[in-house]
Amino acid sequence: MKMATAVEFAEAPFEIIDGDRGKNYPKQGDFLDSGHCLFLSATNVTKTGFDFSNCLFIDEQKDAALNKGKLQREDIVLTTRGTIGNTAYFNHTVPFENLRLNSGMVILRCDKAKMLPAYLYHFLRSPSFFSQVNSLRSGVAQPQLPIRDMRRIKLPLPPLPVQRQIAGILSAYDELIENSQRRIRLLESMARALYREWFVHFRFPSHEQLPRVASPLGDIPQGWEVKTVKDVSAVTYGFPFASKKFNTDGIGTPVIRIRDIMDGSINTFTDEEAEPKYHIKNGDILVGMDGDFHMCVWSSGPAFQNQRVAKFESNGEIGNYHLFLALELPIQTWNKSIVGTTVAHLGDMHIKTIQIAWPPAKILAKARKVLEPMSQQIIVLKRQIQNLRLTRDLLLPRLLSGQVSLNSKKS
Repeated sequence: MKMATAVEFAEAPFEIIDGDRGKNYPKQGDFLDSGHCLFLSATNVTKTGFDFSNCLFIDEQKDAALNKGKLQREDIVLTTRGTIGNTAYFNHTVPFENLRLNSGMVILRCDKAKMLPAYLYHFLRSPSFFSQVNSLRSGVAQPQLPIRDMRRIKLPLPPLPVQRQIAGILSAYDELIENSQRRIRLLESMARALYREWFVHFRFPSHEQLPRVASPLGDIPQGWEVKTVKDVSAVTYGFPFASKKFNTDGIGTPVIRIRDIMDGSINTFTDEEAEPKYHIKNGDILVGMDGDFHMCVWSSGPAFQNQRVAKFESNGEIGNYHLFLALELPIQTWNKSIVGTTVAHLGDMHIKTIQIAWPPAKILAKARKVLEPMSQQIIVLKRQIQNLRLTRDLLLPRLLSGQVSLNSKKS
């Protein structure tokens, strides 16, 4: 297949729509934990699509006071400040009806008679797009991609039937990925529900037989105690690898930075060596210590731990996934309340204050028997997602360049 001539964004059949940056732009006090309209932050738009693990909302009145920046179904969001080039597609799978941009992103709204949103979305994840973004970005402390520069980006614009074929092939991978993500969300929801029942509300098997006693965490069942997270786990803070030795060519060992925790990605490598304590393995709990305190149970294989990334490993008495669930609520709470001079910071002074209601060994063993298989299933599903993304992303440039026959659909 011979691809169509590339066109610049300035002539392409879609609008570039900026957000509202006027006097009605929401202030910190306007944000809610739930509400009428999801107000997107940079953490909600990743290089793998939307992430709704941490959301802020505005009420209907504040939403109505804003002009530009309201999304419609089939719109695409592109980040243009800070971490630039991340994209997300507001299609039927998104569980919110009302979404607005913050000031560091734009909407791309297609003329569907000439360009399919799904086709554009796949192009925005291609190596061609990212190489052009990197050549056009400006700013050092705060990278940005102004609209005037974005208009110079070129993309292939084949006829609509060809766009539909390309989008259909790539979207099949997205559907498989979404199915696995749905299963992960279900497993995580089940695990969190069990943890809340047993270790927050103390409604574990035979709980009614035990009286409650006072503790620093409030009333807990008799026979339980309160421990700190450092009593039950080893906490390691990352190593300051030399950034001048980083590469993106896959040479050496992956270095996991804060930005990689959000989606479990591997972007940066180093040929430096690291002490064993800075090694990461599947199942380790990683927490970013600056900005938004993202957490994950690592699933992307052996890697090194960069500075400002904390690693938590169970001492064996408690399952690693149990430990993750115990850390999640206090760290999410700090995520909303700790403010540094220019960015929020999490430190050892915060970590060592995390307290856990600690049950007898019999209850710990029962919890581990349920939670750890869930964790292993989640890790396996995440690995499947990574393999699907790798296959899709290898196929993407070949489809866009016409190297793959769309009739045979062979990769």
